[in-house]
Amino acid sequence: MITVTFEEIAQYRSELSASPEALRALDMIEDCEGDLEDAAITLALQARQEPDTSERWLEGLAKRWRAVLCQADIRASLAAGTLQDVLRSLSQETDLPPILATPVIIYVLKAGIEDFCKPLEEKL
Repeated sequence: MITVTFEEIAQYRSELSASPEALRALDMIEDCEGDLEDAAITLALQARQEPDTSERWLEGLAKRWRAVLCQADIRASLAAGTLQDVLRSLSQETDLPPILATPVIIYVLKAGIEDFCKPLEEKL
């Protein structure tokens, strides 16, 4: 289980303040007491997605977008903490529901960008 602290939520809120969808997602994470997986599943249901499992569903969702998230420019934005840029790129380059982009980004940050992208590099 990946937990986001209330301090981290506050930090993400200030970084993503220009995005109403991100703020809604952060509210849900806060409502779920920082449990990122529970919040993501609830948000997915609201976005008319059908999570097939309650364990590691968010991990699978993030992996679906690994090729995009690990592109050099997005990866650099993640590493630099310019999350608004990452959110914008995800919304422009994918069909990931905007409400789910924030939990995916937080998952990648919590998992570690290098570790998350390593399997993609090994295949290249």
